[in-house]
Amino acid sequence: MSGAEYQVILFDSVNAALLAEKLLKREGIPFKVIPVPRHLSSDCGVCIRIPAHERERAKHSLAKGVHIQGIHAL
Repeated sequence: MSGAEYQVILFDSVNAALLAEKLLKREGIPFKVIPVPRHLSSDCGVCIRIPAHERERAKHSLAKGVHIQGIHAL
């Protein structure tokens, strides 16, 4: 992992992002819904920013039912 402070999770749809928001909230993982940064592409206009140290925990939580397009360092 890079020295980035945050990671962003990209999704294929707004519905997937909303479901991810619900799952992360349930798990107590801090996050913020933000527009997809210009240098990243996504079929969906929003992404979820998480602290970098929460990457694996978030990835595990979302594996329970959300398809993610990718996770990138900010």
